[in-house]
Amino acid sequence: MPEIIYYVAASIDGYIATPDGGVDWLAPFEGGLEDYGYSAFYDSVDAILLGSRTYEQVLTFGDWPYPGKPSWVFSAREFPVEPEVTFTHASPVEIAADLDARGTRRAWLVGGAALASSFRNVGLITEYIISVMPVVLGGGIPLFAKPGPREKLTLVSEMRYEDGVVQLTYQPDA
Repeated sequence: MPEIIYYVAASIDGYIATPDGGVDWLAPFEGGLEDYGYSAFYDSVDAILLGSRTYEQVLTFGDWPYPGKPSWVFSAREFPVEPEVTFTHASPVEIAADLDARGTRRAWLVGGAALASSFRNVGLITEYIISVMPVVLGGGIPLFAKPGPREKLTLVSEMRYEDGVVQLTYQPDA
């Protein structure tokens, strides 16, 4: 099975977006000299997994940010189609099997919270890379949409950046 990595930025109070799904609070951390390991991470993944609301948000960014990577959007709704994007109603287990059959080694679970919960609840997230941003949102969309099973994680690495961002990498205990 491929590795499925939940690579995400979160506020220190555990939110990945504002209540309306906005991510403008991340703007002060974008476009600077530091990419927080994003380029190396992006180069390491073979596929992209997105929920429908995350896909909607990504479409507002302008150019498709995942060129050359096959992407799956989990949605029953219809959207404008981008090259290399497949819309699916399949379960996380079915998609993981499909990715495995395609020879995918690593897939980036971009988000959002509901999709991350659905993969976590069936034990498919193999790594969590969470960039904790020095911002308190006070509310919004949490890292995970709903309670799920308890999961013990092991801290694999941490990186502290000068602007206060701390990137934590965890893997589930075997």
